[in-house]
Amino acid sequence: MKRNSEKYVLTKSMEWEDLGGGVSRKFLGYDNQIMMVQVKFEEGAEGAPHAHFHTQATYVASGKFEFHIDGVIQIVEGGDGVYIEPNLLHGAKCLEAGMLIDVFSPVREDFLSGNGVSYFGDKK
Repeated sequence: MKRNSEKYVLTKSMEWEDLGGGVSRKFLGYDNQIMMVQVKFEEGAEGAPHAHFHTQATYVASGKFEFHIDGVIQIVEGGDGVYIEPNLLHGAKCLEAGMLIDVFSPVREDFLSGNGVSYFGDKK
């Protein structure tokens, strides 16, 4: 099934989707091959360790985060990028409130269906 977002995604008119635990998101654009998601973290919020078959690239728009990828810990902050290969265990803790821009390939169908794993490693 062909699936895609609108051509222009104007975030000012969108509500944040509350994922609980100090994390919320907005979908910025997607089709069957790619998805971009804006994720807002409050200080202390965590993305529990999880893995998925999608390739993920993350841009740290603001804030400071402690990422764990395949057993390696790295502090990243505004302007930094993160690359996560498919099926690697990863998670993050927000050290200073901030915003991540996550890009997934292919699209995270689980996010769109509401049946996906949340940022806390559990089923939503």
